[in-house]
Amino acid sequence: MEMPCSIVWLRRDLRVEDNPALLSASRGGTVVPIFIWCPEEEGQFRPGRGSRWWLKESLIHLDSTLRNLGSPLIIRKATDSLCELLNIAKETGATKVFYNHLYDPISLLRDHRVKQGLTENGIVVKTFNGDLLYEPWEVMNKEGQAFTTFETFWQKCMSMPSEPESPTLPPRRLTPSLCNISSFSVEELGLEDESERSSNALFARSWSPGWRHADRVLDAFLCGPLSQYEANRKKTDSANTSLLSPYLHFGELSVRKVFYNVREKQALWTKEGNDGAVRSVNIFLRSIGFREYSRYLCFNFPFTHEVSLLANLKSFPWRPDEAYFKAWRQSRTGYPLVDAGMRELWATGWLHNRIRVVVSSFCVKVLQLPWKWGMKYFWDCLVDADLECDVLGWQYISGSLPDGHELDRLENPQAEGLKIDPDGEYVRKWLPELSRLPSEWIHHPWDAPPNVLRAAGVELGFNYPRPIVELLAAQDRLCRAIEQMWEKEAAFNPSPMSDPEERDSSNSSKAECNGALSTHKVDSHNSEDDQ
Repeated sequence: MEMPCSIVWLRRDLRVEDNPALLSASRGGTVVPIFIWCPEEEGQFRPGRGSRWWLKESLIHLDSTLRNLGSPLIIRKATDSLCELLNIAKETGATKVFYNHLYDPISLLRDHRVKQGLTENGIVVKTFNGDLLYEPWEVMNKEGQAFTTFETFWQKCMSMPSEPESPTLPPRRLTPSLCNISSFSVEELGLEDESERSSNALFARSWSPGWRHADRVLDAFLCGPLSQYEANRKKTDSANTSLLSPYLHFGELSVRKVFYNVREKQALWTKEGNDGAVRSVNIFLRSIGFREYSRYLCFNFPFTHEVSLLANLKSFPWRPDEAYFKAWRQSRTGYPLVDAGMRELWATGWLHNRIRVVVSSFCVKVLQLPWKWGMKYFWDCLVDADLECDVLGWQYISGSLPDGHELDRLENPQAEGLKIDPDGEYVRKWLPELSRLPSEWIHHPWDAPPNVLRAAGVELGFNYPRPIVELLAAQDRLCRAIEQMWEKEAAFNPSPMSDPEERDSSNSSKAECNGALSTHKVDSHNSEDDQ
Protein backbone atom coordinates (compact mmCIF):
# COMPACT_ATOMS: atom_id res chain seq x y z
CA MET A 1 0.00 0.00 0.00
CA GLU A 2 1.35 3.40 -1.02
CA MET A 3 2.09 5.71 1.91
CA PRO A 4 0.30 9.09 2.04
CA CYS A 5 2.49 12.07 1.15
CA SER A 6 2.51 15.46 2.87
CA ILE A 7 4.18 18.75 1.92
CA VAL A 8 5.71 20.91 4.64
CA TRP A 9 5.93 24.49 3.36
CA LEU A 10 8.81 26.16 5.20
CA ARG A 11 9.06 29.95 5.26
CA ARG A 12 10.38 31.77 8.34
CA ASP A 13 10.61 28.58 10.40
CA LEU A 14 13.94 27.25 9.19
CA ARG A 15 14.50 24.70 11.96
CA VAL A 16 13.65 21.09 12.80
CA GLU A 17 13.24 21.53 16.57
CA ASP A 18 9.90 22.84 17.90
CA ASN A 19 8.50 23.04 14.38
CA PRO A 20 4.83 22.02 14.73
CA ALA A 21 4.16 21.76 11.00
CA LEU A 22 7.18 19.53 10.38
CA LEU A 23 6.54 17.36 13.44
CA SER A 24 2.86 16.84 12.61
CA ALA A 25 3.61 15.91 8.99
CA SER A 26 6.29 13.45 10.09
CA ARG A 27 3.78 11.36 12.05
CA GLY A 28 2.19 9.77 9.01
CA GLY A 29 3.52 8.94 5.57
CA THR A 30 6.24 10.52 3.47
CA VAL A 31 7.32 14.11 3.94
CA VAL A 32 8.40 16.63 1.30
CA PRO A 33 9.93 19.73 2.99
CA ILE A 34 9.90 22.64 0.53
CA PHE A 35 11.02 26.24 0.40
CA ILE A 36 9.63 28.50 -2.35
CA TRP A 37 11.59 31.62 -3.26
CA CYS A 38 8.92 33.97 -4.57
CA PRO A 39 10.12 37.59 -4.10
CA GLU A 40 7.49 39.01 -6.45
CA GLU A 41 4.84 38.23 -3.85
CA GLU A 42 6.66 40.38 -1.29
CA GLY A 43 6.18 43.58 -3.29
CA GLN A 44 8.15 46.49 -1.84
CA PHE A 45 9.23 44.27 1.05
CA ARG A 46 11.32 41.88 -1.00
CA PRO A 47 14.12 40.80 1.36
CA GLY A 48 17.05 43.20 1.37
CA ARG A 49 20.77 42.54 1.10
CA GLY A 50 21.26 41.49 4.73
CA SER A 51 18.20 39.25 4.84
CA ARG A 52 19.04 37.53 1.57
CA TRP A 53 22.57 36.76 2.75
CA TRP A 54 21.25 35.27 5.97
CA LEU A 55 18.55 33.31 4.15
CA LYS A 56 21.11 31.80 1.78
CA GLU A 57 23.31 30.57 4.63
CA SER A 58 20.33 29.34 6.66
CA LEU A 59 18.89 27.29 3.77
CA ILE A 60 22.24 25.55 3.27
CA HIS A 61 22.32 24.70 6.96
CA LEU A 62 18.71 23.46 7.00
CA ASP A 63 19.13 21.31 3.90
CA SER A 64 22.06 19.53 5.52
CA THR A 65 19.98 18.81 8.62
CA LEU A 66 16.95 17.55 6.69
CA ARG A 67 19.13 15.25 4.60
CA ASN A 68 20.44 13.69 7.79
CA LEU A 69 16.84 13.15 8.90
CA GLY A 70 16.08 11.39 5.63
CA SER A 71 14.31 13.93 3.41
CA PRO A 72 16.24 16.75 1.66
CA LEU A 73 14.91 20.27 1.32
CA ILE A 74 13.20 20.86 -2.03
CA ILE A 75 13.86 24.40 -3.22
CA ARG A 76 11.77 26.06 -5.90
CA LYS A 77 11.83 29.47 -7.55
CA ALA A 78 8.43 30.77 -8.61
CA THR A 79 6.24 33.79 -9.22
CA ASP A 80 3.20 32.34 -7.46
CA SER A 81 3.36 30.20 -4.31
CA LEU A 82 -0.07 28.64 -4.81
CA CYS A 83 0.72 27.48 -8.34
CA GLU A 84 4.03 26.03 -7.21
CA LEU A 85 2.44 24.17 -4.31
CA LEU A 86 -0.15 22.70 -6.67
CA ASN A 87 2.65 21.67 -9.06
CA ILE A 88 4.57 19.93 -6.27
CA ALA A 89 1.41 18.22 -5.03
CA LYS A 90 0.80 16.91 -8.54
CA GLU A 91 4.40 15.69 -8.89
CA THR A 92 4.42 13.90 -5.53
CA GLY A 93 0.78 12.89 -5.14
CA ALA A 94 0.67 14.83 -1.87
CA THR A 95 -2.78 15.14 -0.32
CA LYS A 96 -1.87 17.41 2.61
CA VAL A 97 0.05 20.67 3.06
CA PHE A 98 1.35 21.71 6.48
CA TYR A 99 2.72 25.15 7.36
CA ASN A 100 3.18 27.51 10.32
CA HIS A 101 1.39 30.84 10.58
CA LEU A 102 2.83 34.21 9.57
CA TYR A 103 1.21 37.48 10.68
CA ASP A 104 2.41 40.34 8.51
CA PRO A 105 -0.23 41.75 6.12
CA ILE A 106 1.49 40.50 2.96
CA SER A 107 1.72 36.93 4.26
CA LEU A 108 -1.83 36.99 5.63
CA LEU A 109 -3.27 37.83 2.21
CA ARG A 110 -1.10 35.26 0.44
CA ASP A 111 -1.80 32.50 2.96
CA HIS A 112 -5.55 33.04 2.76
CA ARG A 113 -5.38 32.72 -1.02
CA VAL A 114 -3.12 29.65 -0.79
CA LYS A 115 -5.34 27.86 1.70
CA GLN A 116 -8.44 28.57 -0.35
CA GLY A 117 -6.79 27.44 -3.59
CA LEU A 118 -5.39 24.22 -2.12
CA THR A 119 -8.70 23.33 -0.48
CA GLU A 120 -10.58 23.88 -3.74
CA ASN A 121 -8.21 21.37 -5.35
CA GLY A 122 -8.94 18.72 -2.76
CA ILE A 123 -5.77 19.18 -0.71
CA VAL A 124 -6.07 19.20 3.08
CA VAL A 125 -4.38 22.22 4.69
CA LYS A 126 -3.20 22.13 8.29
CA THR A 127 -1.68 25.24 9.89
CA PHE A 128 0.03 25.81 13.24
CA ASN A 129 1.41 28.42 15.63
CA GLY A 130 5.15 28.13 15.29
CA ASP A 131 6.11 31.77 15.90
CA LEU A 132 4.32 33.12 19.00
CA LEU A 133 3.59 32.37 22.63
CA TYR A 134 -0.10 33.13 22.02
CA GLU A 135 -2.04 33.66 18.82
CA PRO A 136 -3.13 37.30 18.22
CA TRP A 137 -6.82 36.41 18.44
CA GLU A 138 -6.33 34.79 21.85
CA VAL A 139 -5.29 38.03 23.61
CA MET A 140 -8.21 40.47 23.81
CA ASN A 141 -9.62 42.94 26.34
CA LYS A 142 -12.87 42.46 28.27
CA GLU A 143 -14.84 43.83 25.32
CA GLY A 144 -13.23 41.37 22.94
CA GLN A 145 -11.23 44.15 21.25
CA ALA A 146 -7.52 44.30 20.48
CA PHE A 147 -5.23 46.16 22.87
CA THR A 148 -3.49 49.28 21.52
CA THR A 149 -0.84 49.74 24.23
CA PHE A 150 1.95 47.36 25.07
CA GLU A 151 1.50 47.38 28.84
CA THR A 152 -2.13 46.25 28.71
CA PHE A 153 -1.28 43.63 26.09
CA TRP A 154 1.65 42.17 28.03
CA GLN A 155 -0.22 42.15 31.34
CA LYS A 156 -2.91 40.11 29.61
CA CYS A 157 -0.32 37.69 28.18
CA MET A 158 1.28 37.18 31.59
CA SER A 159 -2.10 36.50 33.21
CA MET A 160 -3.45 34.05 30.62
CA PRO A 161 -5.12 31.01 32.21
CA SER A 162 -2.59 28.62 30.63
CA GLU A 163 1.12 28.79 29.95
CA PRO A 164 2.36 28.86 26.33
CA GLU A 165 2.75 25.42 24.82
CA SER A 166 6.07 23.75 25.61
CA PRO A 167 8.65 23.42 22.82
CA THR A 168 8.84 20.03 21.12
CA LEU A 169 11.75 17.86 20.04
CA PRO A 170 12.58 17.39 16.34
CA PRO A 171 11.26 14.35 14.51
CA ARG A 172 13.59 11.37 14.79
CA ARG A 173 13.28 10.50 11.13
CA LEU A 174 11.57 11.75 7.97
CA THR A 175 10.34 9.29 5.36
CA PRO A 176 11.28 10.70 1.94
CA SER A 177 9.06 10.62 -1.12
CA LEU A 178 10.11 8.07 -3.73
CA CYS A 179 9.28 10.51 -6.53
CA ASN A 180 12.04 12.21 -8.45
CA ILE A 181 11.38 15.83 -7.43
CA SER A 182 13.27 18.62 -9.17
CA SER A 183 14.93 21.20 -6.95
CA PHE A 184 17.02 24.34 -7.35
CA SER A 185 20.30 24.67 -5.52
CA VAL A 186 20.57 27.53 -3.03
CA GLU A 187 23.06 29.26 -5.36
CA GLU A 188 20.57 29.11 -8.23
CA LEU A 189 18.09 31.25 -6.28
CA GLY A 190 20.30 34.30 -6.82
CA LEU A 191 20.01 35.46 -3.21
CA GLU A 192 23.36 37.20 -3.44
CA ASP A 193 24.27 39.50 -6.31
CA GLU A 194 27.86 39.45 -7.50
CA SER A 195 28.14 43.14 -6.59
CA GLU A 196 27.14 42.31 -2.99
CA ARG A 197 29.64 39.56 -2.27
CA SER A 198 32.47 41.76 -1.01
CA SER A 199 30.26 43.76 1.37
CA ASN A 200 28.37 40.62 2.44
CA ALA A 201 31.67 39.05 3.44
CA LEU A 202 31.63 41.43 6.40
CA PHE A 203 28.49 39.74 7.71
CA ALA A 204 30.27 36.41 8.04
CA ARG A 205 32.70 37.99 10.49
CA SER A 206 29.85 38.78 12.86
CA TRP A 207 27.25 36.07 12.30
CA SER A 208 26.81 32.32 11.82
CA PRO A 209 23.28 31.63 10.48
CA GLY A 210 21.55 28.31 11.06
CA TRP A 211 19.49 26.68 13.76
CA ARG A 212 22.41 24.89 15.44
CA HIS A 213 24.28 28.19 15.74
CA ALA A 214 21.11 29.76 17.18
CA ASP A 215 21.19 27.19 19.99
CA ARG A 216 24.78 28.11 20.79
CA VAL A 217 23.99 31.83 20.85
CA LEU A 218 21.05 31.17 23.19
CA ASP A 219 23.19 29.06 25.52
CA ALA A 220 25.87 31.75 25.61
CA PHE A 221 23.29 34.37 26.56
CA LEU A 222 21.69 32.20 29.25
CA CYS A 223 25.06 31.45 30.84
CA GLY A 224 26.42 34.97 30.48
CA PRO A 225 24.69 38.33 29.92
CA LEU A 226 21.16 37.31 31.04
CA SER A 227 21.85 37.49 34.78
CA GLN A 228 23.16 41.07 34.41
CA TYR A 229 20.70 42.11 31.71
CA GLU A 230 19.00 44.72 33.89
CA ALA A 231 22.25 46.60 34.51
CA ASN A 232 24.09 46.07 31.23
CA ARG A 233 21.50 45.88 28.44
CA LYS A 234 21.90 49.55 27.51
CA LYS A 235 25.68 49.47 27.22
CA THR A 236 26.98 49.55 23.66
CA ASP A 237 30.64 48.74 24.33
CA SER A 238 30.29 44.94 24.59
CA ALA A 239 27.92 42.03 23.89
CA ASN A 240 25.35 42.59 26.64
CA THR A 241 22.21 41.65 24.73
CA SER A 242 21.06 38.29 23.42
CA LEU A 243 21.86 38.79 19.69
CA LEU A 244 18.96 36.42 18.94
CA SER A 245 16.91 38.70 16.71
CA PRO A 246 17.94 37.32 13.27
CA TYR A 247 17.63 33.73 14.49
CA LEU A 248 14.12 34.46 15.75
CA HIS A 249 13.11 36.25 12.56
CA PHE A 250 14.10 33.34 10.32
CA GLY A 251 12.65 30.86 12.78
CA GLU A 252 15.96 29.10 13.36
CA LEU A 253 15.06 29.36 17.02
CA SER A 254 11.52 29.20 18.42
CA VAL A 255 10.31 31.89 20.78
CA ARG A 256 8.80 29.17 22.98
CA LYS A 257 12.22 27.60 23.47
CA VAL A 258 13.67 30.98 24.44
CA PHE A 259 10.77 31.63 26.82
CA TYR A 260 10.99 28.30 28.65
CA ASN A 261 14.80 28.31 28.88
CA VAL A 262 14.76 31.80 30.32
CA ARG A 263 12.01 30.90 32.79
CA GLU A 264 14.05 27.88 33.94
CA LYS A 265 16.93 30.24 34.74
CA GLN A 266 14.54 32.52 36.59
CA ALA A 267 13.26 29.64 38.73
CA LEU A 268 16.84 28.68 39.61
CA TRP A 269 17.79 32.25 40.55
CA THR A 270 14.60 32.68 42.57
CA LYS A 271 15.53 29.61 44.58
CA GLU A 272 19.05 31.02 45.10
CA GLY A 273 17.68 34.42 46.16
CA ASN A 274 19.39 36.23 43.29
CA ASP A 275 16.89 39.09 43.02
CA GLY A 276 18.90 41.06 40.44
CA ALA A 277 19.00 38.12 38.04
CA VAL A 278 15.25 37.54 38.55
CA ARG A 279 14.57 41.18 37.63
CA SER A 280 16.84 40.79 34.61
CA VAL A 281 14.72 37.89 33.38
CA ASN A 282 11.52 39.91 33.72
CA ILE A 283 13.03 42.75 31.70
CA PHE A 284 14.28 40.39 29.00
CA LEU A 285 10.87 38.72 28.81
CA ARG A 286 9.41 42.15 28.07
CA SER A 287 11.65 42.33 25.01
CA ILE A 288 10.15 39.01 23.91
CA GLY A 289 6.79 40.60 24.64
CA PHE A 290 7.49 43.48 22.27
CA ARG A 291 8.19 40.97 19.52
CA GLU A 292 4.84 39.35 20.28
CA TYR A 293 3.18 42.77 20.30
CA SER A 294 4.61 43.65 16.88
CA ARG A 295 2.87 40.66 15.32
CA TYR A 296 -0.25 41.36 17.35
CA LEU A 297 -0.49 44.90 15.98
CA CYS A 298 0.17 43.88 12.38
CA PHE A 299 -2.47 41.16 12.60
CA ASN A 300 -5.15 43.32 14.21
CA PHE A 301 -4.22 46.57 12.39
CA PRO A 302 -2.85 45.33 9.03
CA PHE A 303 -2.44 48.82 7.55
CA THR A 304 0.37 49.86 9.93
CA HIS A 305 3.18 49.06 7.48
CA GLU A 306 1.84 51.88 5.30
CA VAL A 307 -0.15 54.23 7.57
CA SER A 308 0.41 55.53 11.11
CA LEU A 309 -1.73 53.87 13.75
CA LEU A 310 -2.67 57.35 15.01
CA ALA A 311 -4.57 59.12 12.27
CA ASN A 312 -3.17 62.60 12.97
CA LEU A 313 0.23 61.74 11.43
CA LYS A 314 -1.33 61.76 7.96
CA SER A 315 -1.20 65.58 8.19
CA PHE A 316 2.40 65.82 9.39
CA PRO A 317 4.52 67.88 6.94
CA TRP A 318 7.45 65.52 6.38
CA ARG A 319 10.50 66.92 4.55
CA PRO A 320 11.37 64.49 1.70
CA ASP A 321 14.91 65.87 1.28
CA GLU A 322 17.04 63.45 -0.79
CA ALA A 323 20.29 65.17 0.23
CA TYR A 324 19.54 64.74 3.94
CA PHE A 325 18.53 61.12 3.36
CA LYS A 326 21.78 60.43 1.51
CA ALA A 327 23.86 62.02 4.27
CA TRP A 328 22.06 59.91 6.89
CA ARG A 329 22.54 56.70 4.91
CA GLN A 330 26.20 57.41 4.18
CA SER A 331 27.20 58.32 7.77
CA ARG A 332 27.79 61.98 6.90
CA THR A 333 25.50 63.79 9.33
CA GLY A 334 28.32 65.26 11.43
CA TYR A 335 26.95 63.70 14.63
CA PRO A 336 29.42 60.94 15.65
CA LEU A 337 26.98 58.61 17.42
CA VAL A 338 24.57 58.70 14.47
CA ASP A 339 27.33 58.20 11.90
CA ALA A 340 28.94 55.37 13.87
CA GLY A 341 25.59 53.61 14.08
CA MET A 342 24.98 53.89 10.34
CA ARG A 343 28.47 52.51 9.64
CA GLU A 344 27.83 49.53 11.90
CA LEU A 345 24.47 48.93 10.23
CA TRP A 346 26.09 48.68 6.81
CA ALA A 347 28.99 46.51 7.99
CA THR A 348 27.17 44.06 10.25
CA GLY A 349 23.47 44.31 9.36
CA TRP A 350 22.62 44.92 13.01
CA LEU A 351 22.41 47.67 15.63
CA HIS A 352 22.01 47.75 19.39
CA ASN A 353 18.51 48.89 20.30
CA ARG A 354 19.61 52.21 21.82
CA ILE A 355 21.63 53.04 18.74
CA ARG A 356 18.62 52.18 16.56
CA VAL A 357 16.57 54.62 18.60
CA VAL A 358 19.14 57.40 18.19
CA VAL A 359 19.63 57.02 14.43
CA SER A 360 15.92 56.56 13.69
CA SER A 361 14.94 59.51 15.88
CA PHE A 362 17.54 61.61 14.05
CA CYS A 363 15.99 60.56 10.75
CA VAL A 364 12.36 61.39 11.60
CA LYS A 365 12.69 64.13 14.22
CA VAL A 366 15.90 66.05 13.39
CA LEU A 367 15.80 65.66 9.60
CA GLN A 368 11.99 65.15 9.48
CA LEU A 369 12.35 62.54 6.77
CA PRO A 370 9.29 60.31 6.26
CA TRP A 371 9.45 57.39 8.69
CA LYS A 372 8.74 54.97 5.85
CA TRP A 373 11.98 56.06 4.15
CA GLY A 374 13.99 55.13 7.23
CA MET A 375 12.13 51.88 7.73
CA LYS A 376 12.75 50.84 4.12
CA TYR A 377 16.49 51.54 4.39
CA PHE A 378 16.69 49.50 7.57
CA TRP A 379 14.76 46.77 5.77
CA ASP A 380 17.38 46.67 3.02
CA CYS A 381 20.35 46.51 5.40
CA LEU A 382 19.37 44.53 8.50
CA VAL A 383 20.05 40.81 8.82
CA ASP A 384 17.13 40.76 11.28
CA ALA A 385 14.82 42.85 9.08
CA ASP A 386 11.37 41.95 10.31
CA LEU A 387 8.33 43.75 8.95
CA GLU A 388 6.27 43.56 12.13
CA CYS A 389 9.09 44.63 14.47
CA ASP A 390 10.31 47.32 12.08
CA VAL A 391 6.83 48.80 11.76
CA LEU A 392 6.46 48.85 15.54
CA GLY A 393 9.88 50.44 16.08
CA TRP A 394 9.54 53.18 13.47
CA GLN A 395 5.96 54.03 14.41
CA TYR A 396 7.01 54.16 18.06
CA ILE A 397 9.86 56.58 17.36
CA SER A 398 7.81 58.79 15.04
CA GLY A 399 5.06 59.30 17.63
CA SER A 400 2.57 57.20 15.67
CA LEU A 401 1.48 54.90 18.52
CA PRO A 402 -0.67 55.71 21.56
CA ASP A 403 2.20 54.73 23.89
CA GLY A 404 5.10 55.77 21.65
CA HIS A 405 7.54 58.64 21.90
CA GLU A 406 5.93 62.04 22.28
CA LEU A 407 5.66 63.68 18.89
CA ASP A 408 7.71 66.67 20.02
CA ARG A 409 10.43 64.54 21.63
CA LEU A 410 13.78 64.89 19.88
CA GLU A 411 16.75 62.80 21.01
CA ASN A 412 20.03 64.69 21.38
CA PRO A 413 22.82 62.52 19.84
CA GLN A 414 25.47 64.32 21.86
CA ALA A 415 23.68 63.78 25.18
CA GLU A 416 22.84 60.17 24.32
CA GLY A 417 26.46 59.55 23.36
CA LEU A 418 27.66 60.74 26.73
CA LYS A 419 25.22 58.34 28.42
CA ILE A 420 25.63 55.16 26.39
CA ASP A 421 29.19 55.61 25.07
CA PRO A 422 30.86 57.80 27.73
CA ASP A 423 34.42 56.85 26.78
CA GLY A 424 33.76 57.08 23.05
CA GLU A 425 34.86 53.50 22.34
CA TYR A 426 31.85 52.76 20.15
CA VAL A 427 32.41 55.88 18.05
CA ARG A 428 36.15 55.16 17.72
CA LYS A 429 35.45 51.61 16.56
CA TRP A 430 33.23 52.71 13.67
CA LEU A 431 34.67 56.16 12.91
CA PRO A 432 38.45 55.68 12.80
CA GLU A 433 38.83 59.24 11.51
CA LEU A 434 37.88 60.38 15.03
CA SER A 435 39.85 57.69 16.88
CA ARG A 436 42.50 60.11 18.23
CA LEU A 437 40.00 62.66 19.49
CA PRO A 438 39.87 62.89 23.32
CA SER A 439 36.75 61.49 24.98
CA GLU A 440 35.83 64.98 26.13
CA TRP A 441 35.10 65.97 22.53
CA ILE A 442 34.33 62.68 20.81
CA HIS A 443 30.56 63.24 20.72
CA HIS A 444 30.72 66.94 19.73
CA PRO A 445 33.92 67.53 17.75
CA TRP A 446 32.60 70.87 16.45
CA ASP A 447 33.17 72.32 19.95
CA ALA A 448 36.76 71.06 20.24
CA PRO A 449 39.54 73.72 20.24
CA PRO A 450 41.44 73.99 16.93
CA ASN A 451 44.68 72.69 18.48
CA VAL A 452 42.87 69.56 19.78
CA LEU A 453 41.41 68.89 16.33
CA ARG A 454 44.84 69.34 14.70
CA ALA A 455 46.50 66.98 17.16
CA ALA A 456 43.80 64.37 16.48
CA GLY A 457 44.11 64.75 12.71
CA VAL A 458 40.51 65.91 12.38
CA GLU A 459 39.66 68.57 9.83
CA LEU A 460 35.96 69.37 10.03
CA GLY A 461 34.38 69.69 6.63
CA PHE A 462 37.21 67.67 5.06
CA ASN A 463 37.79 64.25 6.68
CA TYR A 464 34.75 64.51 8.93
CA PRO A 465 31.66 66.61 8.15
CA ARG A 466 30.29 69.47 10.16
CA PRO A 467 26.73 68.92 11.47
CA ILE A 468 24.28 69.07 8.58
CA VAL A 469 21.65 70.64 10.84
CA GLU A 470 21.74 72.49 14.15
CA LEU A 471 19.74 70.73 16.83
CA LEU A 472 18.07 73.89 18.19
CA ALA A 473 16.95 74.82 14.69
CA ALA A 474 15.70 71.26 14.18
CA GLN A 475 13.69 71.48 17.41
CA ASP A 476 12.12 74.74 16.24
CA ARG A 477 11.25 73.22 12.85
CA LEU A 478 9.73 70.20 14.59
CA CYS A 479 7.54 72.41 16.76
CA ARG A 480 6.37 74.40 13.73
CA ALA A 481 5.66 71.16 11.86
CA ILE A 482 3.52 69.91 14.73
CA GLU A 483 1.58 73.17 14.74
CA GLN A 484 1.01 72.87 10.98
CA MET A 485 -0.13 69.26 11.46
CA TRP A 486 -2.77 70.25 14.00
CA GLU A 487 -3.93 73.18 11.87
CA LYS A 488 -4.45 70.82 8.92
CA GLU A 489 -6.10 68.26 11.14
CA ALA A 490 -8.49 70.89 12.50
CA ALA A 491 -9.36 72.00 8.95
CA PHE A 492 -10.03 68.40 7.85
CA ASN A 493 -11.83 67.33 11.01
CA PRO A 494 -13.38 70.21 12.99
CA SER A 495 -15.31 67.85 15.27
CA PRO A 496 -13.68 66.78 18.54
CA MET A 497 -12.00 63.38 18.62
CA SER A 498 -14.04 60.66 20.21
CA ASP A 499 -11.25 58.17 20.87
CA PRO A 500 -9.81 58.88 24.36
CA GLU A 501 -6.42 57.33 23.48
CA GLU A 502 -6.13 59.51 20.39
CA ARG A 503 -7.23 62.55 22.42
CA ASP A 504 -4.54 61.87 25.03
CA SER A 505 -1.93 61.56 22.30
CA SER A 506 -3.14 64.83 20.83
CA ASN A 507 -2.65 66.65 24.12
CA SER A 508 0.82 65.16 24.52
CA SER A 509 1.85 66.13 21.01
CA LYS A 510 0.67 69.73 21.54
CA ALA A 511 2.92 70.09 24.57
CA GLU A 512 4.78 73.39 24.74
CA CYS A 513 7.91 73.43 22.55
CA ASN A 514 10.48 75.65 24.25
CA GLY A 515 13.48 74.63 22.15
CA ALA A 516 15.11 72.55 24.90
CA LEU A 517 16.29 69.22 23.51
CA SER A 518 14.84 66.11 25.08
CA THR A 519 17.08 64.02 27.30
CA HIS A 520 14.34 61.51 28.04
CA LYS A 521 15.33 57.94 28.75
CA VAL A 522 15.54 55.99 25.49
CA ASP A 523 13.45 52.81 25.58
CA SER A 524 12.31 51.52 22.21
CA HIS A 525 9.37 49.21 21.73
CA ASN A 526 11.17 47.17 19.10
CA SER A 527 11.70 43.86 20.81
CA GLU A 528 14.07 42.19 18.36
CA ASP A 529 16.26 45.29 18.22
CA ASP A 530 16.65 45.09 21.98
CA GLN A 531 18.22 41.68 21.71
